[in-house]
Amino acid sequence: MAEVMESKKACAVNPLKMSAPLGAAYAFMGVDRCMPVMHGSQGCTSFGLVLLVRHFKEAIPLQTTAMNEVTTILGGYENVEQALLNIRQRAGPRLIGICSTGLTETKGDDVIGYLALARQRKPELADTEIVYVSTPDYVGAFQDGYARAVTALVQGLVRPAGTRIARQVNVLAGSHLTPGDIDELRQILAAFGLTALVLPDVSGSLDGHVPDDWRGTTLGGIEVDQVRTMGASCMTLAIGEQMRSAAMELEMRAAVPYRVFDRVTGLAASDRLVQAASELSGVPVPPRLRQQRSQLLDAMLDGHFHFGGVRVAVGAEPDLLFATGMLLHEMGATLQACVTTTPSPVLAQLPAARVLIGDLEDLEREGRGCDLIATHSHGRQMAQRLHRPLYRIGMPIFDRIGNSHRISVGYRGTRDTIFEIANLLAEHRPHAGPRSWPLPEQSLQAARVQNPPAPSPTLSTHTSLETAP
Repeated sequence: MAEVMESKKACAVNPLKMSAPLGAAYAFMGVDRCMPVMHGSQGCTSFGLVLLVRHFKEAIPLQTTAMNEVTTILGGYENVEQALLNIRQRAGPRLIGICSTGLTETKGDDVIGYLALARQRKPELADTEIVYVSTPDYVGAFQDGYARAVTALVQGLVRPAGTRIARQVNVLAGSHLTPGDIDELRQILAAFGLTALVLPDVSGSLDGHVPDDWRGTTLGGIEVDQVRTMGASCMTLAIGEQMRSAAMELEMRAAVPYRVFDRVTGLAASDRLVQAASELSGVPVPPRLRQQRSQLLDAMLDGHFHFGGVRVAVGAEPDLLFATGMLLHEMGATLQACVTTTPSPVLAQLPAARVLIGDLEDLEREGRGCDLIATHSHGRQMAQRLHRPLYRIGMPIFDRIGNSHRISVGYRGTRDTIFEIANLLAEHRPHAGPRSWPLPEQSLQAARVQNPPAPSPTLSTHTSLETAP
């Protein structure tokens, strides 16, 4: 059991976390023909837009109510109404998802009242679903905003059903799952004859495909009508502790039972998912999945030589930190430093001395002497300073391509993750021992000056240090 502590620094240095409004906007992007809107200044939206574009290398639909000094003081109703009308006219979305920012939350805008008044005054908005979620920047992190948006989608769109649709299951996908992860989960469930309604489904909207036509809204994802039918499913599978609140809301609204999977990365975690799907469908585990499990076992045998005794520093959102940390621990690595962004019940279950809610400066301090760093691309300078390899996880990853298609869930995803990390360790640790890292060039030069090699009897005493043995 880990002790969860919070950094008491006056400011964040090299921040690890991203804001809750950005997490909410990302969740809305998993719904087809949706336009996420940030109720705040243009700068808030531009910052989030650039981050998502750099990570996915795709066009990102994201709008703003463009609040300024005057409208912030007088109230943002006019901006909200005008934004709704302009978006409906130009983009024709099926859903508009509005998330607040620190600016409008501090002012205290009554956005729910604004939306009720706008629908009353502008009947042309009747054909557009509007979902609002409160996500002030100064409360929570990316994962929290994402979770609140999914809960708001359930509250605003799901309808109770009188009958159940056989073999239809809901999958509430956490923010730590990539589009490739969601596709993999859907295939696993499909192998048992189960139809999965995934919310949010970024595997359709942010999977890096070239669309046949251009739209100003999201290009894929779960449809609004499908979200409404989630109340008729026979079970809800919540992936990640962050999805528990949305699963509970779905159960209260439509009496759909749920099960929370704290992770689906790792052998035992994948076994639990496959067993649940088999019990739910009544179908035995297909040979294909049995083969994948056998491949994972072999990968664990091959990879444990590289992981044993390795000290790792991990910085990520809670659910991603838990999934990655548990896999590393199961492979024989030691979690030397764990830094995250926001509180979560799963943090205490990590096999580490403590988990710190902090920033990348904390991770760098706690991770000195480690053998591997795992965090997003903003940790690359830290890895260079510590002369340690960086395994990129989470968001944003802007110095690599193919982020949408990385898979770390199920048997195949776990197998590929083990291969990636083991190859990274083998590249930087050419020998077997955990203390066999090559020293930085500066350290090598210093060692040569302090301990010059003895001249070889077969070489001249004037041989340079670079050529002497």
